[in-house]
Amino acid sequence: MAERQHRVGGAVAAGVMVWCGVSGCAGSDTDQDARGGDPVAALHAAAARLVEAGSSKASTSMEMATGGTRVTIRGEGVYDYRRQIGQLKVLLPQDPAGQSEHRPITELLAPGALFMKNRGAGVPADKWVRVDTAGLSDGNLVTGGATDPFAAAELLRGARTATYVGKTDVAGIDVRHYRGVADLTVAARGATDGNKASLGAAAKGFATARVPFDVYLDDDGRIRKVRHRFSFVNGQQEGTVAVASTTLLFDFGVAVDVRLPDGDDIYAGKIVEE
Repeated sequence: MAERQHRVGGAVAAGVMVWCGVSGCAGSDTDQDARGGDPVAALHAAAARLVEAGSSKASTSMEMATGGTRVTIRGEGVYDYRRQIGQLKVLLPQDPAGQSEHRPITELLAPGALFMKNRGAGVPADKWVRVDTAGLSDGNLVTGGATDPFAAAELLRGARTATYVGKTDVAGIDVRHYRGVADLTVAARGATDGNKASLGAAAKGFATARVPFDVYLDDDGRIRKVRHRFSFVNGQQEGTVAVASTTLLFDFGVAVDVRLPDGDDIYAGKIVEE
């Protein structure tokens, strides 16, 4: 388990940093009548609808399947879509003995950067580790153990075709369910400056730039739930690693007070690989 976490997503150590078709078809006239518009247009506008909402709480789940083992990493936090800044508490999975030796990792999400506290690996408890997300082969879509909520929304800008599945509910909220495949390269071209480089890195680093998704939009066009399925090459074994990232958004308009660490609070020493 530790060795897998050590490498998934290109990465670092177990208990330290978290690493972890469905093909769409063009919306038919019937789909558009039921939806009241074009499914692809609704998906492309989803990120803008979040910006209009301002902020929300977020719950994340990332499932990784490799070598016959499935690992789930969960997170909870808040996100400010106008500033593109958020904070998550990410809970590492238990070890094979059923024990969890690690405190939750605090992650700050910002344009082009990921900050982590309680990172372990020789990093003092009061220091943050800063990672340049554009330098990660997955653009931090999976490296942090949670997909940045706004990046998840902007990834939908890469949807060229989509299917309207029907109406359902998420946590008691009436939503419209869409299914399709997004292209990371296309998404990067249409993304805001904060996500353009990161999504571009993921387009090059993943095993495929095609990302199947299921997304659920409320009556205001805001994402209530989105599930992406990523595939990337794991350097320690043949084949690819499958990752399913699910993000739930709720309590829109919640107050968000996230402050990025000062330079003196960022760890500049050597990271010990465990």
